[in-house]
Amino acid sequence: METLVVVDDDPIFCGLLKTVLEFEDYHVIVEPNPDIVLSKVREVNPVLLLMDVHSEKGDTLDVLRELRADESLPGLRVVMTSGMDRSAECQQAGADAFLLKPFRPDELVGLIADLVAKSQDDRVVHINRMR
Repeated sequence: METLVVVDDDPIFCGLLKTVLEFEDYHVIVEPNPDIVLSKVREVNPVLLLMDVHSEKGDTLDVLRELRADESLPGLRVVMTSGMDRSAECQQAGADAFLLKPFRPDELVGLIADLVAKSQDDRVVHINRMR
């Protein structure tokens, strides 16, 4: 079972995402505080992070940049979400994908399945290079 981390300060939205993704056999960890995302990702080693661009604490693009600068996270896939189209900014900061809210659950599930498959391939390559 693959682990996903959801970073969003909306508890209702997080509950919905958790239900949908657990139904698809993912282990979902919800983290409302973007300030501790880097330590949480290092702790649980998720295959994918789904993070809202906006939080009560401000913009999360700096968090995304920190994640991308961390060489110990080569296979981590990051999907950014927002109610405003910030896709270009997210892509420049290192996001693998951007979803404009509101989005359909099947759209999210399909995107995650594709990115998880790519992440698994990257992790194998990274491990083989380390040998």
